[in-house]
Amino acid sequence: MDTSSAPFHGTRMMVRFLGLVVLGAVIGGVAALLAAGFVIAVLALNEWLLISPRSRMMFDHGTLLALATVAVPTIGGLAAGLLHRGIPERRPHGPADVIAAVQTRRGRLPARAGSLSALSALVSLGSGASVGQYGPLVHLGATLGSQVARRLHFGRSEDNITIACGVAAAIATAFNAPLAGIVFAHEVVLRHYALRAFAPIAAAAIVGHVIAIVALDRGALFHVTNTVLPRPWEFALFVVIGGLGALVAGAYTRAILGVARQAARLPVLPWLRPALAGALLGLVALWVPDILGMGQETLRFATIDGAYGTRELLLVLLLKLAATALCIGMGFGGGVFSPALVIGTLFGALCGQVVGAVVGTPMDTFVFYAVCGMVAVTAPVIGAPLTSLLIVFELTGSYTLTTAALASVTLASPIAAQLFGRSLFDIQLRERGLDLSAGRSQALLQEARAHAHLSRDCVILASRMALGEAIHVLTRARHGEAHLQDARGGYRGSVTLAALEATREREGNQASVETIDLEVRPVVRPTTSILEAMDLLRDFTGEAIPAVDANGHLVGVVYEASIARAYLQQSDELRQEEHGHG
Repeated sequence: MDTSSAPFHGTRMMVRFLGLVVLGAVIGGVAALLAAGFVIAVLALNEWLLISPRSRMMFDHGTLLALATVAVPTIGGLAAGLLHRGIPERRPHGPADVIAAVQTRRGRLPARAGSLSALSALVSLGSGASVGQYGPLVHLGATLGSQVARRLHFGRSEDNITIACGVAAAIATAFNAPLAGIVFAHEVVLRHYALRAFAPIAAAAIVGHVIAIVALDRGALFHVTNTVLPRPWEFALFVVIGGLGALVAGAYTRAILGVARQAARLPVLPWLRPALAGALLGLVALWVPDILGMGQETLRFATIDGAYGTRELLLVLLLKLAATALCIGMGFGGGVFSPALVIGTLFGALCGQVVGAVVGTPMDTFVFYAVCGMVAVTAPVIGAPLTSLLIVFELTGSYTLTTAALASVTLASPIAAQLFGRSLFDIQLRERGLDLSAGRSQALLQEARAHAHLSRDCVILASRMALGEAIHVLTRARHGEAHLQDARGGYRGSVTLAALEATREREGNQASVETIDLEVRPVVRPTTSILEAMDLLRDFTGEAIPAVDANGHLVGVVYEASIARAYLQQSDELRQEEHGHG
Protein backbone atom coordinates (compact mmCIF):
# COMPACT_ATOMS: atom_id res chain seq x y z
CA MET A 1 0.00 0.00 0.00
CA ASP A 2 1.21 3.54 -0.82
CA THR A 3 2.60 5.10 2.38
CA SER A 4 0.98 8.43 1.50
CA SER A 5 -2.46 6.84 1.80
CA ALA A 6 -1.73 5.21 5.16
CA PRO A 7 -2.99 8.16 7.30
CA PHE A 8 -6.20 8.35 5.24
CA HIS A 9 -6.72 4.59 5.57
CA GLY A 10 -6.13 4.79 9.32
CA THR A 11 -8.60 7.66 9.69
CA ARG A 12 -11.22 5.81 7.67
CA MET A 13 -10.81 2.70 9.80
CA MET A 14 -11.10 4.78 12.98
CA VAL A 15 -14.29 6.46 11.76
CA ARG A 16 -15.72 3.07 10.82
CA PHE A 17 -14.84 1.68 14.24
CA LEU A 18 -16.40 4.63 16.09
CA GLY A 19 -19.50 4.29 13.94
CA LEU A 20 -19.73 0.64 14.97
CA VAL A 21 -19.49 1.66 18.65
CA VAL A 22 -22.30 4.20 18.23
CA LEU A 23 -24.37 1.62 16.37
CA GLY A 24 -23.74 -0.84 19.20
CA ALA A 25 -25.11 1.69 21.68
CA VAL A 26 -28.20 2.27 19.53
CA ILE A 27 -28.81 -1.48 19.19
CA GLY A 28 -28.30 -1.82 22.93
CA GLY A 29 -30.90 0.84 23.64
CA VAL A 30 -33.54 -0.69 21.40
CA ALA A 31 -32.78 -4.22 22.61
CA ALA A 32 -32.98 -3.05 26.23
CA LEU A 33 -36.37 -1.44 25.67
CA LEU A 34 -37.65 -4.60 23.98
CA ALA A 35 -36.28 -6.76 26.81
CA ALA A 36 -37.76 -4.57 29.52
CA GLY A 37 -41.10 -4.45 27.72
CA PHE A 38 -41.05 -8.22 27.35
CA VAL A 39 -40.44 -8.74 31.08
CA ILE A 40 -43.13 -6.24 32.06
CA ALA A 41 -45.62 -7.92 29.72
CA VAL A 42 -44.84 -11.34 31.18
CA LEU A 43 -45.33 -10.10 34.74
CA ALA A 44 -48.60 -8.42 33.77
CA LEU A 45 -49.90 -11.61 32.14
CA ASN A 46 -48.90 -13.60 35.20
CA GLU A 47 -50.97 -11.25 37.34
CA TRP A 48 -54.01 -11.24 35.05
CA LEU A 49 -53.97 -15.00 34.42
CA LEU A 50 -53.50 -15.97 38.09
CA ILE A 51 -50.04 -17.42 37.64
CA SER A 52 -48.05 -15.24 40.05
CA PRO A 53 -48.09 -16.19 43.75
CA ARG A 54 -49.45 -12.73 44.65
CA SER A 55 -52.43 -12.94 42.30
CA ARG A 56 -53.20 -16.50 43.39
CA MET A 57 -53.10 -15.51 47.05
CA MET A 58 -55.50 -12.61 46.49
CA PHE A 59 -57.98 -14.65 44.43
CA ASP A 60 -60.40 -16.29 46.88
CA HIS A 61 -62.55 -18.41 44.51
CA GLY A 62 -61.03 -21.87 44.95
CA THR A 63 -62.92 -23.65 42.20
CA LEU A 64 -62.24 -20.94 39.61
CA LEU A 65 -58.59 -20.81 40.67
CA ALA A 66 -58.25 -24.55 40.16
CA LEU A 67 -59.90 -24.29 36.78
CA ALA A 68 -57.58 -21.43 35.76
CA THR A 69 -54.52 -23.37 36.97
CA VAL A 70 -55.23 -26.11 34.42
CA ALA A 71 -56.88 -24.11 31.65
CA VAL A 72 -54.43 -21.21 31.36
CA PRO A 73 -51.27 -23.29 30.62
CA THR A 74 -53.29 -25.52 28.28
CA ILE A 75 -54.66 -22.61 26.24
CA GLY A 76 -51.23 -20.96 26.34
CA GLY A 77 -49.67 -24.12 24.95
CA LEU A 78 -52.24 -24.25 22.18
CA ALA A 79 -51.52 -20.63 21.23
CA ALA A 80 -47.76 -21.24 21.27
CA GLY A 81 -48.14 -24.33 19.09
CA LEU A 82 -50.18 -22.39 16.54
CA LEU A 83 -47.52 -19.67 16.44
CA HIS A 84 -44.83 -22.27 15.71
CA ARG A 85 -46.64 -23.25 12.52
CA GLY A 86 -45.44 -19.96 11.05
CA ILE A 87 -41.78 -20.84 11.64
CA PRO A 88 -40.11 -22.97 8.91
CA GLU A 89 -38.60 -25.40 11.44
CA ARG A 90 -41.94 -25.63 13.31
CA ARG A 91 -40.16 -24.87 16.59
CA PRO A 92 -39.26 -21.72 18.52
CA HIS A 93 -35.77 -20.37 17.95
CA GLY A 94 -33.41 -19.69 20.82
CA PRO A 95 -29.77 -19.16 21.87
CA ALA A 96 -28.61 -22.27 20.01
CA ASP A 97 -29.74 -20.67 16.75
CA VAL A 98 -27.86 -17.49 17.64
CA ILE A 99 -24.69 -19.45 18.33
CA ALA A 100 -25.04 -21.36 15.06
CA ALA A 101 -25.49 -18.14 13.06
CA VAL A 102 -22.34 -16.63 14.54
CA GLN A 103 -20.11 -19.69 14.70
CA THR A 104 -20.82 -20.68 11.10
CA ARG A 105 -20.44 -17.01 10.05
CA ARG A 106 -23.86 -17.02 8.41
CA GLY A 107 -24.82 -14.12 10.64
CA ARG A 108 -28.44 -14.02 9.57
CA LEU A 109 -31.37 -14.51 11.95
CA PRO A 110 -34.76 -14.32 10.16
CA ALA A 111 -37.03 -11.54 11.39
CA ARG A 112 -40.18 -13.64 11.04
CA ALA A 113 -38.82 -16.56 13.06
CA GLY A 114 -37.43 -14.15 15.66
CA SER A 115 -40.72 -12.30 16.07
CA LEU A 116 -42.84 -15.44 16.27
CA SER A 117 -40.38 -17.06 18.71
CA ALA A 118 -40.52 -13.99 20.97
CA LEU A 119 -44.31 -13.93 20.82
CA SER A 120 -44.43 -17.67 21.55
CA ALA A 121 -42.16 -17.18 24.58
CA LEU A 122 -44.31 -14.29 25.79
CA VAL A 123 -47.44 -16.45 25.57
CA SER A 124 -45.70 -19.42 27.18
CA LEU A 125 -44.25 -17.43 30.09
CA GLY A 126 -47.42 -15.41 30.54
CA SER A 127 -49.54 -18.56 30.79
CA GLY A 128 -47.30 -20.14 33.42
CA ALA A 129 -45.14 -22.58 31.45
CA SER A 130 -42.05 -23.68 33.37
CA VAL A 131 -39.60 -22.03 31.00
CA GLY A 132 -37.18 -19.12 31.17
CA GLN A 133 -37.19 -15.57 29.89
CA TYR A 134 -33.48 -15.05 29.28
CA GLY A 135 -33.16 -17.38 26.29
CA PRO A 136 -35.95 -15.61 24.36
CA LEU A 137 -34.47 -12.22 25.30
CA VAL A 138 -31.07 -13.30 24.01
CA HIS A 139 -32.59 -14.41 20.71
CA LEU A 140 -34.70 -11.26 20.46
CA GLY A 141 -31.68 -9.01 20.94
CA ALA A 142 -29.62 -11.07 18.52
CA THR A 143 -32.34 -10.92 15.87
CA LEU A 144 -32.46 -7.15 16.21
CA GLY A 145 -28.70 -6.93 15.72
CA SER A 146 -28.86 -9.26 12.73
CA GLN A 147 -31.60 -7.25 11.05
CA VAL A 148 -29.68 -4.00 11.53
CA ALA A 149 -26.60 -5.57 9.94
CA ARG A 150 -28.70 -6.83 7.07
CA ARG A 151 -30.26 -3.42 6.40
CA LEU A 152 -26.82 -1.78 6.44
CA HIS A 153 -25.32 -4.51 4.20
CA PHE A 154 -22.60 -5.35 6.71
CA GLY A 155 -20.06 -8.10 6.20
CA ARG A 156 -19.84 -11.23 8.29
CA SER A 157 -17.55 -9.76 10.93
CA GLU A 158 -19.74 -6.72 11.58
CA ASP A 159 -22.99 -8.65 11.64
CA ASN A 160 -21.59 -11.02 14.24
CA ILE A 161 -20.67 -8.00 16.35
CA THR A 162 -24.14 -6.42 16.03
CA ILE A 163 -25.71 -9.75 17.01
CA ALA A 164 -23.48 -9.86 20.09
CA CYS A 165 -24.47 -6.25 20.92
CA GLY A 166 -28.14 -7.24 21.02
CA VAL A 167 -27.33 -10.24 23.21
CA ALA A 168 -25.23 -8.21 25.66
CA ALA A 169 -27.91 -5.55 26.02
CA ALA A 170 -30.62 -8.15 26.67
CA ILE A 171 -28.60 -9.84 29.44
CA ALA A 172 -27.53 -6.51 30.96
CA THR A 173 -31.14 -5.35 31.05
CA ALA A 174 -32.68 -8.54 32.36
CA PHE A 175 -30.12 -9.03 35.15
CA ASN A 176 -29.03 -5.43 35.78
CA ALA A 177 -25.58 -6.87 35.11
CA PRO A 178 -23.65 -5.12 32.31
CA LEU A 179 -20.39 -6.98 32.94
CA ALA A 180 -22.22 -10.30 32.72
CA GLY A 181 -23.84 -9.16 29.47
CA ILE A 182 -20.46 -8.30 27.94
CA VAL A 183 -18.84 -11.55 29.01
CA PHE A 184 -21.83 -13.67 27.98
CA ALA A 185 -21.73 -12.22 24.46
CA HIS A 186 -18.03 -13.07 24.18
CA GLU A 187 -18.06 -16.34 26.13
CA VAL A 188 -21.15 -18.01 24.67
CA VAL A 189 -21.95 -16.28 21.37
CA LEU A 190 -18.73 -15.00 19.78
CA ARG A 191 -16.36 -17.36 21.63
CA HIS A 192 -13.45 -15.02 21.14
CA TYR A 193 -12.33 -11.74 22.71
CA ALA A 194 -11.43 -9.60 19.72
CA LEU A 195 -10.69 -6.00 20.74
CA ARG A 196 -12.66 -4.74 17.75
CA ALA A 197 -15.82 -6.37 19.12
CA PHE A 198 -15.33 -5.37 22.75
CA ALA A 199 -16.14 -1.65 22.53
CA PRO A 200 -19.46 -1.95 20.61
CA ILE A 201 -20.61 -4.78 22.88
CA ALA A 202 -19.63 -2.81 25.98
CA ALA A 203 -21.53 0.22 24.69
CA ALA A 204 -24.63 -1.90 24.12
CA ALA A 205 -24.44 -3.43 27.60
CA ILE A 206 -23.95 -0.05 29.30
CA VAL A 207 -26.93 1.49 27.51
CA GLY A 208 -29.02 -1.56 28.45
CA HIS A 209 -27.96 -1.24 32.06
CA VAL A 210 -28.80 2.48 32.18
CA ILE A 211 -32.24 1.88 30.72
CA ALA A 212 -32.86 -0.94 33.20
CA ILE A 213 -31.97 0.99 36.35
CA VAL A 214 -32.89 4.57 35.41
CA ALA A 215 -35.49 4.85 32.69
CA LEU A 216 -37.51 1.76 33.58
CA ASP A 217 -36.53 1.27 37.22
CA ARG A 218 -36.03 -2.47 36.81
CA GLY A 219 -35.03 -4.29 39.98
CA ALA A 220 -32.42 -7.02 40.26
CA LEU A 221 -33.27 -10.71 40.28
CA PHE A 222 -32.51 -11.01 44.01
CA HIS A 223 -30.44 -9.24 46.65
CA VAL A 224 -28.18 -10.72 49.30
CA THR A 225 -26.86 -8.41 52.00
CA ASN A 226 -25.07 -8.68 55.34
CA THR A 227 -23.49 -12.04 54.59
CA VAL A 228 -21.05 -13.48 57.12
CA LEU A 229 -17.77 -15.12 56.27
CA PRO A 230 -17.93 -18.88 55.74
CA ARG A 231 -15.61 -21.09 57.75
CA PRO A 232 -12.54 -22.43 55.90
CA TRP A 233 -13.82 -26.00 55.79
CA GLU A 234 -17.00 -24.82 54.10
CA PHE A 235 -15.07 -23.90 50.95
CA ALA A 236 -14.31 -27.60 50.54
CA LEU A 237 -18.06 -28.23 50.71
CA PHE A 238 -18.65 -25.58 48.04
CA VAL A 239 -16.28 -27.47 45.73
CA VAL A 240 -18.20 -30.70 46.43
CA ILE A 241 -21.48 -28.90 45.70
CA GLY A 242 -19.95 -27.95 42.36
CA GLY A 243 -19.23 -31.56 41.49
CA LEU A 244 -22.72 -32.67 42.51
CA GLY A 245 -24.25 -29.67 40.75
CA ALA A 246 -22.65 -30.83 37.51
CA LEU A 247 -24.63 -34.06 37.84
CA VAL A 248 -27.84 -32.12 38.49
CA ALA A 249 -27.10 -29.99 35.41
CA GLY A 250 -26.52 -33.15 33.40
CA ALA A 251 -29.81 -34.64 34.60
CA TYR A 252 -31.58 -31.40 33.69
CA THR A 253 -30.04 -31.37 30.21
CA ARG A 254 -30.72 -35.06 29.57
CA ALA A 255 -34.31 -34.71 30.76
CA ILE A 256 -35.02 -31.87 28.31
CA LEU A 257 -33.44 -33.70 25.38
CA GLY A 258 -35.07 -36.99 26.36
CA VAL A 259 -38.56 -35.52 26.54
CA ALA A 260 -38.02 -33.84 23.15
CA ARG A 261 -37.09 -37.19 21.57
CA GLN A 262 -40.07 -38.95 23.11
CA ALA A 263 -42.40 -36.11 22.11
CA ALA A 264 -41.41 -36.60 18.47
CA ARG A 265 -42.75 -40.16 18.69
CA LEU A 266 -46.11 -39.25 20.18
CA PRO A 267 -49.15 -39.72 17.92
CA VAL A 268 -50.00 -36.06 18.47
CA LEU A 269 -49.69 -33.20 15.99
CA PRO A 270 -46.59 -31.09 16.80
CA TRP A 271 -48.59 -27.91 17.36
CA LEU A 272 -50.81 -29.69 19.91
CA ARG A 273 -47.91 -30.97 22.05
CA PRO A 274 -47.45 -27.73 24.05
CA ALA A 275 -51.15 -27.79 24.96
CA LEU A 276 -50.79 -31.36 26.25
CA ALA A 277 -47.76 -30.31 28.30
CA GLY A 278 -49.72 -27.33 29.64
CA ALA A 279 -52.56 -29.54 30.79
CA LEU A 280 -50.18 -31.90 32.61
CA LEU A 281 -48.35 -28.95 34.15
CA GLY A 282 -51.62 -27.43 35.39
CA LEU A 283 -52.77 -30.68 36.98
CA VAL A 284 -49.54 -31.03 38.96
CA ALA A 285 -49.62 -27.32 39.87
CA LEU A 286 -52.94 -27.87 41.65
CA TRP A 287 -50.84 -29.46 44.42
CA VAL A 288 -47.47 -27.70 43.90
CA PRO A 289 -48.04 -24.26 42.33
CA ASP A 290 -44.35 -23.40 42.79
CA ILE A 291 -43.57 -25.08 39.47
CA LEU A 292 -45.57 -22.53 37.48
CA GLY A 293 -43.79 -19.79 35.57
CA MET A 294 -40.18 -18.66 35.87
CA GLY A 295 -40.10 -19.32 39.61
CA GLN A 296 -38.52 -16.05 40.75
CA GLU A 297 -40.40 -16.10 44.05
CA THR A 298 -39.30 -19.69 44.61
CA LEU A 299 -35.71 -18.65 43.93
CA ARG A 300 -35.87 -15.76 46.39
CA PHE A 301 -37.39 -17.86 49.16
CA ALA A 302 -34.87 -20.64 48.57
CA THR A 303 -32.05 -18.28 49.62
CA ILE A 304 -33.69 -17.80 53.04
CA ASP A 305 -32.93 -20.42 55.68
CA GLY A 306 -36.14 -22.04 56.96
CA ALA A 307 -38.41 -20.76 54.20
CA TYR A 308 -38.66 -24.32 52.88
CA GLY A 309 -38.34 -27.62 54.72
CA THR A 310 -35.91 -30.28 53.48
CA ARG A 311 -38.62 -32.50 51.98
CA GLU A 312 -40.32 -29.49 50.44
CA LEU A 313 -37.06 -28.40 48.81
CA LEU A 314 -36.49 -31.86 47.36
CA LEU A 315 -40.08 -32.12 46.09
CA VAL A 316 -40.07 -28.71 44.40
CA LEU A 317 -36.60 -29.37 42.96
CA LEU A 318 -37.65 -32.63 41.32
CA LEU A 319 -40.99 -31.32 40.10
CA LYS A 320 -39.46 -28.11 38.73
CA LEU A 321 -36.87 -30.11 36.80
CA ALA A 322 -39.54 -32.44 35.42
CA ALA A 323 -41.91 -29.56 34.60
CA THR A 324 -39.22 -27.66 32.69
CA ALA A 325 -38.20 -30.74 30.75
CA LEU A 326 -41.86 -31.38 29.92
CA CYS A 327 -42.57 -27.82 28.77
CA ILE A 328 -39.43 -27.29 26.70
CA GLY A 329 -39.30 -30.83 25.36
CA MET A 330 -42.95 -30.69 24.27
CA GLY A 331 -42.46 -27.42 22.43
CA PHE A 332 -43.32 -24.46 24.65
CA GLY A 333 -41.40 -21.32 23.71
CA GLY A 334 -38.90 -20.22 26.32
CA GLY A 335 -35.41 -20.65 27.71
CA VAL A 336 -33.53 -22.92 30.08
CA PHE A 337 -31.60 -20.28 32.03
CA SER A 338 -34.26 -19.16 34.54
CA PRO A 339 -35.36 -22.70 35.48
CA ALA A 340 -31.69 -23.66 35.87
CA LEU A 341 -31.26 -20.77 38.32
CA VAL A 342 -34.25 -21.97 40.33
CA ILE A 343 -33.26 -25.64 40.24
CA GLY A 344 -29.68 -24.80 41.18
CA THR A 345 -30.75 -22.58 44.07
CA LEU A 346 -33.10 -25.25 45.39
CA PHE A 347 -30.29 -27.80 45.12
CA GLY A 348 -27.86 -25.54 46.97
CA ALA A 349 -30.42 -24.79 49.67
CA LEU A 350 -31.02 -28.51 50.08
CA CYS A 351 -27.28 -29.03 50.53
CA GLY A 352 -27.21 -26.22 53.09
CA GLN A 353 -30.00 -27.79 55.10
CA VAL A 354 -28.29 -31.19 55.05
CA VAL A 355 -25.03 -29.64 56.27
CA GLY A 356 -26.93 -27.76 58.97
CA ALA A 357 -28.54 -30.98 60.14
CA VAL A 358 -25.16 -32.72 60.29
CA VAL A 359 -23.40 -29.85 62.06
CA GLY A 360 -26.35 -29.34 64.41
CA THR A 361 -26.11 -25.55 64.51
CA PRO A 362 -28.03 -22.78 62.70
CA MET A 363 -26.53 -22.09 59.29
CA ASP A 364 -25.71 -18.37 59.18
CA THR A 365 -23.97 -19.08 55.86
CA PHE A 366 -27.04 -20.72 54.34
CA VAL A 367 -27.18 -18.26 51.44
CA PHE A 368 -23.68 -19.34 50.36
CA TYR A 369 -24.91 -22.88 49.78
CA ALA A 370 -27.94 -21.66 47.82
CA VAL A 371 -25.84 -19.43 45.56
CA CYS A 372 -23.13 -22.08 45.08
CA GLY A 373 -25.78 -24.55 44.01
CA MET A 374 -27.29 -21.99 41.66
CA VAL A 375 -23.96 -21.40 39.90
CA ALA A 376 -22.99 -25.09 39.92
CA VAL A 377 -26.11 -25.99 37.94
CA THR A 378 -26.48 -22.89 35.77
CA ALA A 379 -22.89 -22.54 34.52
CA PRO A 380 -22.73 -26.01 32.88
CA VAL A 381 -26.23 -25.69 31.38
CA ILE A 382 -25.45 -22.46 29.51
CA GLY A 383 -21.71 -23.10 29.13
CA ALA A 384 -20.76 -19.80 30.75
CA PRO A 385 -18.93 -20.06 34.10
CA LEU A 386 -17.54 -16.52 33.97
CA THR A 387 -20.95 -15.05 33.18
CA SER A 388 -22.51 -16.96 36.07
CA LEU A 389 -19.88 -15.66 38.49
CA LEU A 390 -20.32 -12.07 37.29
CA ILE A 391 -24.09 -12.32 37.71
CA VAL A 392 -23.54 -13.34 41.34
CA PHE A 393 -21.11 -10.48 41.90
CA GLU A 394 -23.22 -7.82 40.20
CA LEU A 395 -26.44 -8.89 41.90
CA THR A 396 -24.98 -9.22 45.40
CA GLY A 397 -21.93 -6.93 45.42
CA SER A 398 -20.30 -9.53 47.66
CA TYR A 399 -16.74 -10.53 46.84
CA THR A 400 -16.85 -13.30 49.45
CA LEU A 401 -20.02 -14.79 48.00
CA THR A 402 -18.51 -14.65 44.51
CA THR A 403 -15.38 -16.41 45.74
CA ALA A 404 -17.52 -19.17 47.21
CA ALA A 405 -19.34 -19.46 43.89
CA LEU A 406 -15.95 -19.68 42.16
CA ALA A 407 -15.08 -22.65 44.33
CA SER A 408 -18.28 -24.31 43.19
CA VAL A 409 -17.69 -23.64 39.48
CA THR A 410 -14.16 -25.07 39.75
CA LEU A 411 -15.53 -28.60 39.45
CA ALA A 412 -18.99 -27.99 38.02
CA SER A 413 -18.13 -26.82 34.50
CA PRO A 414 -15.21 -29.23 33.79
CA ILE A 415 -17.10 -32.29 35.05
CA ALA A 416 -20.25 -31.42 33.12
CA ALA A 417 -18.24 -30.70 29.96
CA GLN A 418 -16.54 -34.09 30.15
CA LEU A 419 -19.70 -36.05 30.92
CA PHE A 420 -22.35 -34.22 28.93
CA GLY A 421 -20.88 -31.48 26.72
CA ARG A 422 -19.99 -27.81 26.96
CA SER A 423 -23.61 -26.65 27.24
CA LEU A 424 -27.18 -27.60 26.43
CA PHE A 425 -26.98 -25.29 23.42
CA ASP A 426 -23.96 -27.13 22.01
CA ILE A 427 -25.67 -30.48 22.51
CA GLN A 428 -28.76 -29.21 20.68
CA LEU A 429 -26.59 -28.02 17.79
CA ARG A 430 -24.74 -31.32 17.68
CA GLU A 431 -28.04 -33.15 17.32
CA ARG A 432 -28.84 -30.82 14.41
CA GLY A 433 -25.54 -31.70 12.72
CA LEU A 434 -23.30 -28.85 13.90
CA ASP A 435 -20.54 -30.02 16.25
CA LEU A 436 -18.75 -27.16 18.04
CA SER A 437 -16.76 -29.37 20.39
CA ALA A 438 -13.59 -29.08 18.28
CA GLY A 439 -13.77 -25.31 18.02
CA ARG A 440 -15.05 -22.66 15.69
CA SER A 441 -12.64 -23.38 12.83
CA GLN A 442 -13.85 -26.97 12.67
CA ALA A 443 -17.47 -25.81 12.69
CA LEU A 444 -16.83 -23.50 9.74
CA LEU A 445 -15.17 -26.29 7.78
CA GLN A 446 -18.11 -28.52 8.67
CA GLU A 447 -20.53 -25.96 7.22
CA ALA A 448 -18.54 -25.21 4.04
CA ARG A 449 -19.38 -27.55 1.16
CA ALA A 450 -16.71 -29.25 -0.92
CA HIS A 451 -18.98 -29.00 -3.99
CA ALA A 452 -18.32 -25.25 -3.98
CA HIS A 453 -14.81 -26.14 -5.21
CA LEU A 454 -16.00 -28.48 -7.95
CA SER A 455 -13.80 -28.56 -11.07
CA ARG A 456 -14.68 -29.92 -14.49
CA ASP A 457 -11.06 -29.78 -15.56
CA CYS A 458 -10.76 -33.54 -15.57
CA VAL A 459 -11.11 -36.52 -17.87
CA ILE A 460 -14.32 -38.55 -17.68
CA LEU A 461 -14.44 -41.71 -19.75
CA ALA A 462 -17.22 -44.09 -20.66
CA SER A 463 -16.54 -47.47 -19.09
CA ARG A 464 -16.87 -49.28 -22.47
CA MET A 465 -14.39 -47.01 -24.29
CA ALA A 466 -11.49 -48.76 -26.04
CA LEU A 467 -8.09 -48.57 -24.38
CA GLY A 468 -6.43 -46.88 -27.35
CA GLU A 469 -9.04 -44.15 -27.50
CA ALA A 470 -8.94 -43.65 -23.73
CA ILE A 471 -5.17 -43.21 -23.78
CA HIS A 472 -5.46 -40.73 -26.65
CA VAL A 473 -8.08 -38.66 -24.79
CA LEU A 474 -6.08 -38.67 -21.58
CA THR A 475 -2.82 -37.75 -23.31
CA ARG A 476 -4.38 -34.92 -25.26
CA ALA A 477 -5.93 -33.52 -22.06
CA ARG A 478 -2.52 -33.73 -20.31
CA HIS A 479 -3.89 -35.50 -17.27
CA GLY A 480 -2.40 -38.44 -15.46
CA GLU A 481 -5.68 -40.07 -14.48
CA ALA A 482 -9.26 -40.46 -15.63
CA HIS A 483 -12.61 -41.23 -14.00
CA LEU A 484 -15.04 -43.72 -15.48
CA GLN A 485 -18.81 -43.51 -15.62
CA ASP A 486 -21.34 -46.12 -16.66
CA ALA A 487 -24.13 -45.72 -19.21
CA ARG A 488 -26.32 -43.98 -16.59
CA GLY A 489 -23.62 -41.49 -15.67
CA GLY A 490 -22.74 -43.12 -12.35
CA TYR A 491 -19.17 -43.26 -11.05
CA ARG A 492 -17.45 -46.62 -11.69
CA GLY A 493 -13.87 -45.96 -10.59
CA SER A 494 -10.63 -44.18 -11.47
CA VAL A 495 -7.62 -45.25 -13.53
CA THR A 496 -4.16 -43.82 -14.19
CA LEU A 497 -2.53 -43.31 -17.57
CA ALA A 498 0.22 -45.76 -16.57
CA ALA A 499 -2.36 -48.47 -15.83
CA LEU A 500 -4.07 -47.88 -19.20
CA GLU A 501 -0.80 -48.19 -21.12
CA ALA A 502 0.24 -51.32 -19.22
CA THR A 503 -3.11 -52.96 -19.96
CA ARG A 504 -2.91 -52.01 -23.66
CA GLU A 505 0.41 -53.79 -23.95
CA ARG A 506 -1.24 -57.00 -22.74
CA GLU A 507 -4.76 -56.69 -24.20
CA GLY A 508 -4.35 -54.43 -27.25
CA ASN A 509 -5.93 -51.14 -28.32
CA GLN A 510 -9.45 -52.47 -28.77
CA ALA A 511 -9.84 -53.91 -25.28
CA SER A 512 -12.40 -52.11 -23.14
CA VAL A 513 -11.40 -49.80 -20.31
CA GLU A 514 -13.61 -51.76 -17.92
CA THR A 515 -11.23 -54.74 -18.19
CA ILE A 516 -8.78 -52.84 -15.97
CA ASP A 517 -8.78 -53.29 -12.20
CA LEU A 518 -10.24 -49.89 -11.33
CA GLU A 519 -9.44 -47.92 -8.21
CA VAL A 520 -12.77 -47.11 -6.55
CA ARG A 521 -12.31 -43.89 -4.61
CA PRO A 522 -14.50 -42.15 -2.07
CA VAL A 523 -16.70 -39.52 -3.68
CA VAL A 524 -17.70 -36.00 -2.77
CA ARG A 525 -21.46 -35.51 -2.60
CA PRO A 526 -23.42 -32.22 -2.46
CA THR A 527 -23.68 -32.61 1.33
CA THR A 528 -19.98 -33.38 1.87
CA SER A 529 -18.29 -30.68 3.94
CA ILE A 530 -14.73 -29.43 3.61
CA LEU A 531 -14.01 -31.08 6.95
CA GLU A 532 -15.26 -34.45 5.66
CA ALA A 533 -13.30 -33.98 2.42
CA MET A 534 -10.13 -33.34 4.42
CA ASP A 535 -10.77 -36.58 6.28
CA LEU A 536 -11.16 -38.41 2.94
CA LEU A 537 -7.69 -37.20 1.93
CA ARG A 538 -6.01 -38.94 4.86
CA ASP A 539 -5.62 -42.26 3.02
CA PHE A 540 -6.01 -40.88 -0.47
CA THR A 541 -3.56 -41.12 -3.37
CA GLY A 542 -4.29 -39.43 -6.65
CA GLU A 543 -4.95 -36.05 -8.22
CA ALA A 544 -8.56 -35.46 -7.22
CA ILE A 545 -11.65 -36.88 -5.54
CA PRO A 546 -14.58 -37.66 -7.89
CA ALA A 547 -17.68 -35.55 -7.30
CA VAL A 548 -21.24 -36.77 -7.87
CA ASP A 549 -24.58 -34.96 -7.80
CA ALA A 550 -27.65 -35.78 -5.73
CA ASN A 551 -28.56 -38.55 -8.22
CA GLY A 552 -25.12 -40.14 -8.06
CA HIS A 553 -24.05 -38.89 -11.51
CA LEU A 554 -20.38 -38.08 -11.98
CA VAL A 555 -20.13 -34.29 -12.49
CA GLY A 556 -16.45 -33.47 -11.95
CA VAL A 557 -13.72 -33.62 -9.35
CA VAL A 558 -12.47 -31.75 -6.32
CA TYR A 559 -8.71 -31.31 -6.27
CA GLU A 560 -6.65 -31.75 -3.14
CA ALA A 561 -5.15 -28.30 -3.63
CA SER A 562 -8.64 -26.75 -3.68
CA ILE A 563 -9.50 -28.32 -0.34
CA ALA A 564 -6.22 -27.07 1.13
CA ARG A 565 -6.91 -23.55 -0.16
CA ALA A 566 -10.44 -23.62 1.34
CA TYR A 567 -8.97 -24.56 4.72
CA LEU A 568 -6.36 -21.79 4.56
CA GLN A 569 -8.98 -19.25 3.48
CA GLN A 570 -11.26 -20.10 6.40
CA SER A 571 -8.33 -19.88 8.82
CA ASP A 572 -7.27 -16.51 7.42
CA GLU A 573 -10.81 -15.10 7.65
CA LEU A 574 -11.10 -16.20 11.27
CA ARG A 575 -7.72 -14.68 12.11
CA GLN A 576 -8.70 -11.38 10.52
CA GLU A 577 -12.02 -11.29 12.35
CA GLU A 578 -10.70 -12.26 15.76
CA HIS A 579 -7.73 -9.90 15.60
CA GLY A 580 -9.74 -6.98 14.33
CA HIS A 581 -8.60 -6.74 10.70
CA GLY A 582 -11.55 -6.24 8.38
